[in-house]
Amino acid sequence: MSEYSIFTSESVSEGHPDKIADQISDAVLDAIITEDKQARVACETLVKTGVAIIAGEITTDAWIDLEQLVRDVIVDIGYNSSDVGYDGA
Repeated sequence: MSEYSIFTSESVSEGHPDKIADQISDAVLDAIITEDKQARVACETLVKTGVAIIAGEITTDAWIDLEQLVRDVIVDIGYNSSDVGYDGA
């Protein structure tokens, strides 16, 4: 066995699609748990230019405006115009 090893890691910036999807999923979870402590949330988010899809299973008594929540997250990241590739507004 070699005495040498290589350690690598990957980091993506806030505007990367993986990071956008994670932030949206986190926001969905936070919003639902705030309203319903007994909620069960297993959601995944898929993003592409101009499209965000939330998929999975959510069991809750809370009502969350998911469309507005997604738009708010996207705008908070800085995507507020089609000129920058994504428009949350």
